[in-house]
Amino acid sequence: ANASNLKNFLSAVRLAHQGTDIGALPLSTLVPAKTSEVEKPKTKMIITSRRDYPLTKNFPYSLEHLQASYCKLARIDTRVLCLKKLRKLDLSHNHIKQLPATIGDLICLQELNLHDNHLESFSGALCNSTLQKSLQFLDLSQNKIKALPIQFCQLRELVNLKLDDNELIRLPFKIGQLDHLRFLSAARNKLPFLPSDFRRLCLENLDLFGNPFEQPNPLVPNIQLKIPLTLLECAARATVNYRIPYGCHLLPSHLCEDLEVAKTCQCGSACLSSFIQITVTMNLHHVAHTVVLVDNMGGTEAPIICYFCSLDCYSQFLDRYLQSN
Repeated sequence: ANASNLKNFLSAVRLAHQGTDIGALPLSTLVPAKTSEVEKPKTKMIITSRRDYPLTKNFPYSLEHLQASYCKLARIDTRVLCLKKLRKLDLSHNHIKQLPATIGDLICLQELNLHDNHLESFSGALCNSTLQKSLQFLDLSQNKIKALPIQFCQLRELVNLKLDDNELIRLPFKIGQLDHLRFLSAARNKLPFLPSDFRRLCLENLDLFGNPFEQPNPLVPNIQLKIPLTLLECAARATVNYRIPYGCHLLPSHLCEDLEVAKTCQCGSACLSSFIQITVTMNLHHVAHTVVLVDNMGGTEAPIICYFCSLDCYSQFLDRYLQSN
């Protein structure tokens, strides 16, 4: 509405509420607005400089796509978190260090771009928010993230995930739960190996170039076996193997978290804190149609962790490995 006309109308409403005679009210003649005067709800706004960033007026609540790049933002504006219709939010090339949990209140958000900021972590609270059902594209590249939380793999609608140029020392333990993921890039990080669950991915494009992958050696195992097994280990294995329901209303929360990250042996059985760990070579074409070379030597192989629940399982693997080599 025209601001001046709106003020006059509100003034008349106030006077009428106070009992002023109708004849004395400052009402103008009603004239239908022309089509050219009616502004359609704004759905897209692109801001690419600090001087264009709105400081005195709110963002239109009808926005579905907002880009605010190169604005030197140190935090996410609380006004942005009120835009409930947002589908795309691009805050790349800023100075954001931390993400508020209230981003999870953007129930329609499908794309979140935080490329080139100062992030050091990604909150577990965000992973447990409504983003689980909506977020399909996430760009966290060129930040300072060292690890992602266990809950990250609750974002099961993710199709495209960019983690390039961070300080990642590991990928999420249960990354195989991201069964909609098709594009994954984690180039130029500090990954020594890939998690065991990586085998479950089914990607179209994978880029792991420039990571300091270790040379796998199945003959040098990391033995964490506890013989005989503790009662806790036996109970945990049985709970996972027999798919016994559990939750924080039945077990202490720290036990639930342990069960969520139970390892899986080559035989299919679960193990918790008693296991044998090795790294073996995996050709990345087993999980991706297109693979960017891992190094300048033209390689497409990377080390991946394997777990064994007992000496028997490890011995059987070792026999097969030595025979094939």
